[in-house]
Amino acid sequence: MTDAFQSNNRLFAEILTLETQVWQALVEGNPEADGRMLTTDFLGVYPSGFANRAEHCGQLSDGPVMAAFALSQTQLRVISADAVLLSYCAQYRRTGCSDEQVMYISSLWQRDASGWLNSFSQDTPALALADVGCRAGPELS
Repeated sequence: MTDAFQSNNRLFAEILTLETQVWQALVEGNPEADGRMLTTDFLGVYPSGFANRAEHCGQLSDGPVMAAFALSQTQLRVISADAVLLSYCAQYRRTGCSDEQVMYISSLWQRDASGWLNSFSQDTPALALADVGCRAGPELS
């Protein structure tokens, strides 16, 4: 059984902060920061296929891959005492691109002795931005 958490919950805020740090590592082009947030057996399921931890971090070997991002429609589900699923809408712009993209993302975070780590992430492309109502706020800068 899962429980939904409201956005004012301390756990929700902690996990959202961690997820934001993963995105910030993509903006900064920081593979070390990215890797610190992922389990050794991390699995990403993306429109382009599967990625493990080394591949997720390796995309940053030439620098930043994201120019800007905004997360909205955030939801947290508690799976167990040591596992939570964060789902949200991400509006972002890749480095060197002018077009904004939108994905719905679910990230599984697991807690061990060292804290919370991201063990799984799945990205689902959204319909055209105007069609999904996924507005994170002002235009991305």
